[in-house]
Amino acid sequence: MLRRRPLAAVAGVSVRPAELEPEAPPAGSRVALRVLERGDREEFLALARESRELHRPWTYPPERTDQFDDLFARSRRDDFVCLLACLSEDERQIAGVFTISQIVRGAFQSAYLGYYANARHANRGLMREAMEQLLDHAFGALALHRLEANIQPGNQPSIALARGAGFRLEGFSPRYLLIGGQWRDHERYAITADERAAQKSPS
Repeated sequence: MLRRRPLAAVAGVSVRPAELEPEAPPAGSRVALRVLERGDREEFLALARESRELHRPWTYPPERTDQFDDLFARSRRDDFVCLLACLSEDERQIAGVFTISQIVRGAFQSAYLGYYANARHANRGLMREAMEQLLDHAFGALALHRLEANIQPGNQPSIALARGAGFRLEGFSPRYLLIGGQWRDHERYAITADERAAQKSPS
């Protein structure tokens, strides 16, 4: 059963998303989520450079020091968090990256989800494991009600990951996001805390 409570209730005061570390993964998990740290810069940038062929044209992660520093700064805001899926056997090795952005509170309690894998660890099911942990964190400690993932129609691996985690297709947004210098069409996928709880409830 997912526990949903306001962020302020977690520590008794208002806290930023980056101050909430994900819970330890289930026994036997090959990956574990943790919050991005400044010391991850070199490994993160190496991931981006090595994975360029895998990522493009779908996403353009930071490849330069200044871009990483900008991501790290944003990850300490109230409306953004960056989580790394790291190998359980070595938490410095990054298997993938998740961003939860534009977190809106009040009556909305919603955010946008982005993600990309490290080519070195792709096609092993690690992102699928990490996505399960990500959803538990988003609908648990972060107390969100809804997550939306916007994915380009041709990006079949990302669509498969979202669908496999229970995201449903909500609609199509033509020329929705400027990526790689072009306005690109996207499909909107979403999942709510209620849907996630139903997935995890015994049948």
